[in-house]
Amino acid sequence: MATGQRWGRLLPALLLLLWRDWPLCTADHCSWKGSGLNWEPRSRAVEQVRLRCTEGSLEWMYPARALRVVLAPNLASIQHSTVCIKPMSDFKGANIYVEREGELHLLVSETDEARLQHVHCFASDRPQGVALFLQASPQRDISRRTAGFQYELLSNLSTAPNFQITLVEAMCRPCDNAELLMAVCSSDFVVRGSIKNVTHEPQHHMSQVDVLVEKVYRQKNRIFQPEEFTGEWTGPIKTLLQCRVKKGEGDFLFTGNEHFGDAWLGCAPRFKDFQMIYQTAREQRTNPCEFQLN
Repeated sequence: MATGQRWGRLLPALLLLLWRDWPLCTADHCSWKGSGLNWEPRSRAVEQVRLRCTEGSLEWMYPARALRVVLAPNLASIQHSTVCIKPMSDFKGANIYVEREGELHLLVSETDEARLQHVHCFASDRPQGVALFLQASPQRDISRRTAGFQYELLSNLSTAPNFQITLVEAMCRPCDNAELLMAVCSSDFVVRGSIKNVTHEPQHHMSQVDVLVEKVYRQKNRIFQPEEFTGEWTGPIKTLLQCRVKKGEGDFLFTGNEHFGDAWLGCAPRFKDFQMIYQTAREQRTNPCEFQLN
């Protein structure tokens, strides 16, 4: 067996042994930014970072030795039990391992483009949260490299081993009336508009719906904005390729949630159909919230 192969198999076990034996430098934040250059060359300390919010990010510049990251959001209920991470687009300088039942498993390799483009999710139903190890890669020079990721707590993906597979069930299934009424009350964005274009990205298993916006009722961040030259309000909404979204005529009410800075499609009825559903619910006093139709 080649030396590189033996080292690749021994590395996860060595990381666990070092973590148990070495002293720790600790930090506790929603987001963390640090540099391996700040560590003492002869220090045996392994820095531990505990990220305890529902979303945030980690940015490790000039990676050196190892970093242990615990994702332990303060869970509001047992339904909030899935944590997902998305590697940075320019991820370099380290590999990420996830700890499962006392063993480390390779999650993200800086040389594996496919893994770098995926969102990775973990069950987080244990009080101690999910532990990740970032192991710095050997470098011959001091050029800047950054290993980082965004993380987010996803309340509706309690048993998801895979972010995209789980979203198929939630996103491709048509919403019933009760789900639709709740969506306009609780979604990150609620927008009325028409479909300007639909593009498919088979390599990423995604589709993008470009919306020409007539009215923004609510948005968490500024995904829907006026274009510089035309002044028209537009914005992109992502969905899964498996949902087979097609361009349709007329006005729709687009709802959904934001994940890692992108808008993901939820319920999207034709606006005239939503008007009828909402008016009926209001007359029967079953609408969960007030919504301004005009």
